[in-house]
Amino acid sequence: MTELREAVRTATAELAAAGVASAPVDALVLAAHVLGVEVAQARRLLVLGGIDIPDAYAALVTERARRIPLQHLTGEAHFRTLTLRVGPGVFVPRPETETLVSLALEAVDEISADGAASVVDLCTGSGAIALSLKAERPALTVRAVEFDPLAHGWAAANRDRLGLDVEVALGDARTAYAELVGTVDVVTCNPPYIPDDQVPIDPEVRDYDPALALYGGGSDGLAVPRALADRAAVLLCPTGVLVMEHGDQQGPVLLRALRASGQWAHATDHPDLVGRSRVVVAVRFDAGTG
Repeated sequence: MTELREAVRTATAELAAAGVASAPVDALVLAAHVLGVEVAQARRLLVLGGIDIPDAYAALVTERARRIPLQHLTGEAHFRTLTLRVGPGVFVPRPETETLVSLALEAVDEISADGAASVVDLCTGSGAIALSLKAERPALTVRAVEFDPLAHGWAAANRDRLGLDVEVALGDARTAYAELVGTVDVVTCNPPYIPDDQVPIDPEVRDYDPALALYGGGSDGLAVPRALADRAAVLLCPTGVLVMEHGDQQGPVLLRALRASGQWAHATDHPDLVGRSRVVVAVRFDAGTG
């Protein structure tokens, strides 16, 4: 056993030396995990002093210093109001994707005052988007699809653990839900969008996030996003809404592609929580008005 305050101080130094940018936060989160308490409680225990922490803490810190993702060590990721289980084989949800959920909820609220609308989430991964939408708008009918069997397993497990009525299908998002063609109100999608030749620098991403969830194909990384936007256009009803995440340099190119396709009445780009270009919102063309 080691005294908590000294253990966290040593852990922070070790993580910082290993290049972990969030070293103080990660050291505290791992301490809370080992102690079985919330982070706020672990912070209070630090102030009190004189608290011991099990030896298992040092082993976890060493693994984090090897750049194993924090979420793989704790087994969970926090996303909006939910705590999701994550680990090897699934993309760890990022805070910037919370903006996509906010924009999707805005679209839902414009369609139906009571949230009684239909949503399809393409490339659902851990289920973060689909499950958050259902949790925050219980009247929604939410369906999700994931191609990778490992990631699909994580999404289904999260759905079951949270007790949310969301269909989680295993299949190709580019052909998913043929029975829903022309009927869906909102399609959400956080597709792979990193260009094939731009391997991420951070080991947590490069070595642990599945390649299927990272690389979007082609020199601009937008081959898969374009294909999924085409599928969204097929699934959506007239004036239905697509909400799609992209890389912070890809907004103008993606907007041009959507506008040139002739499938969208209009498309706009939106910043994430730190002001970076992040999410395109496009409204399906209504041939009946046109």
